[in-house]
Amino acid sequence: MMGNGMGGMMWGMDLLGLLVLAALVLGIAALLKYLFSRKSP
Repeated sequence: MMGNGMGGMMWGMDLLGLLVLAALVLGIAALLKYLFSRKSP
C-alpha cells in the first residue's frame, strides 16, 4: 500500500516535471522568436 502510493507520487512528480520542462522550452522559444522578430523589421 505504501509502496504503491510512493510509486504513484513519483510518477506524478515525473509527469509534472515533464510539463514544467515543456512549458519552459516553449516559453524560451517564444521569447527568442519575439526578440528576433523585434530586432529585424
